[in-house]
Amino acid sequence: MYKKVLVPLDGSDLAECVLPHVEAVATGCGVGEVILLTIVEPVYYMIEDEGNVGINLIKVLEEREEKARHYLASAAKKLADKGVQVKTAVVRGGAAVTIPQYARENGIDLIAMATHGRSGVSKWVWGSVAEKVLRSSPVPILLVRPENCPV
Repeated sequence: MYKKVLVPLDGSDLAECVLPHVEAVATGCGVGEVILLTIVEPVYYMIEDEGNVGINLIKVLEEREEKARHYLASAAKKLADKGVQVKTAVVRGGAAVTIPQYARENGIDLIAMATHGRSGVSKWVWGSVAEKVLRSSPVPILLVRPENCPV
């Protein structure tokens, strides 16, 4: 049923709470490929750094992308060690827009991601990437809300 599963990860423990669920789906449903995705959001402003006029924003993005690749390699190894076929991808953009776009462009059958499960003012103030992805996703979504997640 699900041949390609997309798993957005942002480097947080919360996001990684989805991985046991992904492992279960992948092994139980014969998923052909799990893609771990990290979105590197663009930097839109200059940052002063200890007296320097600014920093090279391209260099900042490249460093973030390299850090994301290392992080994803580690996460992928954990799944691969359990027999799951895993690939990784690092993409620039805004998470709420880029995740559904990536799913459309890459033949994804399921998106699996964790959510804070916020509601009320907290949700309004912080927004919800998961909710935005849910509303614009071209494919089914498995949302996991960890038990120990602060609301």
